[in-house]
This record gives sequence, structure tokens and C-alpha cells, in this order.
Amino acid sequence: MDLRLTGASVLAVAALLAGCQDDTSGTAVRSPDSPTEPTVPTPRPSRTPTTAPPPRTVTPAPPSASPPAAAEVLAPQNGYVFVQTKSGKTRCQLSAEEVGCESQFTDAPQVNGLPANGVRLSADGRVEWVLGNLGDIPAVTLDYRRYSAVGWTIDAGSDGTRFSNDRTHRGMFVAVERVQTF
Repeated sequence: MDLRLTGASVLAVAALLAGCQDDTSGTAVRSPDSPTEPTVPTPRPSRTPTTAPPPRTVTPAPPSASPPAAAEVLAPQNGYVFVQTKSGKTRCQLSAEEVGCESQFTDAPQVNGLPANGVRLSADGRVEWVLGNLGDIPAVTLDYRRYSAVGWTIDAGSDGTRFSNDRTHRGMFVAVERVQTF
């Protein structure tokens, strides 16, 4: 009887293991007309801009980085502020260290053989073109006016958006048609 039970157990284990494989061979398939990430409609939650001061858990900007006069202060979430242009064509992520924006730039340089869809600027003026996706960020839609966020001044206009670091005065102007650093 023990022999039959052992034999049945061995057969059961063998049958279970037969369905398991570690082979992942195959060919990845993508749409032939687009070498970039697929566009999947994802809802973007929006936030209403607030004038509330940043939460105490966020490290405040240095004292010399006070917000400019007449700027609406955007409160960070976990050290980041997420914005999008009024047109919705450009979205950006700001932290005390850098600003990164994504858009379908009309004249972007090539990165790994593809046109860059992102540009990143550090507070000290280093610029880098990148491929990427900010994902489903809770972006505040900017109106055409001045904002302040995590040590940056944002001047949003119909022709593009200017980001200036309050401490280093380095920055960039971002529009779908061009990006200029200063």
C-alpha cells in the first residue's frame, strides 16, 4: 500500500512539474508605425492649485530661494510638484534638484536612435534629453501666469513655459517647438 501511495505521489508531482517551464522564447511584437511606448489612455487626476504652504515633512528650500512676488505657490507632494501646460501638450515634474518635462517635441535630438520626448534640467544648469514617460501624475494645469514650486519660478505663457531656479538662476524655456536653456 505504501508503494502505491508513493508511486501515485511521484506521478502527481511529475504531472505538476510538466506544466512548469522556464523557457520564455518568442518574438516581441510592436506596432510597426511607432517605435515608442504604446499610447494607453490613462486618466490623469487633476489637482486644483493651492496657496497652502508645503507640508512640514518636505525639506524647505534654502532661505535665499524665496518665492517671487505675485507667484502662486504650488504645494509639493512627497517633494515633487507636477504640472501640465494649459494646452495639455507638455507635462513636467519639479523637485528641488531638477525639472523634467515630456512632450512630443518637433525638433528633438535623437536618443538611442529615437527622437527624445523628454528634457531634464538640473538646478545647476545641466541639461539632458531623454526617452521616457512621467506616467499617471497628478498634474496641476497651469494658467498663463507666474507660479512658485520647490525653489523654482514657473512663468507659463501661450508661447511656452519658463522654469527658473530661484537659487542658481539657471533655467529653461520649454515649448513643443523648441527648448532653450539659460
